[in-house]
Amino acid sequence: MIVLEGVSKRYENQDALKDVSLRIEKGEMAFVTGPSGAGKTTLFKLLYLAEAPDEGLISIAGFNTASLDDSTIPMLRRNIGVVFQDFKLLNNNTVFDNIALALRIRRVMEREIKEKVTAVLKLVGLRHKADAYPLTLSGGEQQRITIARAIVGEPTVMLADEPTGNLDIENEEGIMKIFKLINNKGTTILIASHNRRLFDNTGRRVFYLDGGQLVKAEVR
Repeated sequence: MIVLEGVSKRYENQDALKDVSLRIEKGEMAFVTGPSGAGKTTLFKLLYLAEAPDEGLISIAGFNTASLDDSTIPMLRRNIGVVFQDFKLLNNNTVFDNIALALRIRRVMEREIKEKVTAVLKLVGLRHKADAYPLTLSGGEQQRITIARAIVGEPTVMLADEPTGNLDIENEEGIMKIFKLINNKGTTILIASHNRRLFDNTGRRVFYLDGGQLVKAEVR
């Protein structure tokens, strides 16, 4: 479902990623970890097409990113849900409208939008916050809304970059329960985090980056 073969990315002659190869299977939930500057964020930028690799091949959700054109890039992005550490919610829009935006861009009928948004709000336990605005919510609630927005289009792959970085332990545990629910429904999930609590003793695969290189992969 996610495959990297010899992927490298440089910024001003400095390697952000160097010859990284890994594979995430369909329906798997796996983790990428490493110190600050290890290359986790660069890896995710390549996966959600914010940037392109300098070398190597990337395949995600059945698409070879090197062969995409302007017509197929939107198709791939519909198959990828992204959760950011800093939420990236629209503060002047309600919770409902934040989640519905991606569906409206695709011209989904409003009746279907209401059904889908209500369903994901129920999944993350925030159906009662549909008419609230992001700045009235706690950090944990905002992250749940970010997850709801990422999954409302039913992506086959979810990428989460430090999804619990700004949260306390209680909210962290709640977010991970949601990820497990989503994963149990068949979504492939890759989570980048320096927080060992998320993956220790989970039986999940963990990929370790350091200095832009993949230095170890193991089941935790």
